[in-house]
Amino acid sequence: MISTIEQVYQSRIESMSPKDRIARSIAMFQWARELIGRQIVAAKGPMSAERLKWEIALRQYGSDPTARATIERKLNDVSG
Repeated sequence: MISTIEQVYQSRIESMSPKDRIARSIAMFQWARELIGRQIVAAKGPMSAERLKWEIALRQYGSDPTARATIERKLNDVSG
């Protein structure tokens, strides 16, 4: 059984235009990346924006061996 909250949520999502849905998903993705970035900086300390970008990528895609290898090569080339 779907709760009232879920019904309201679904109704609001369905009323959004495709453009608004895409904008919402982009905003949520960006929010998630920023959250991961804050977690990494809290754990490892300050670092360059370039290094942080690759650290975030490693956290997001590191379970894929091919992606991990590529990201780790990039991290080796990036300064603090």
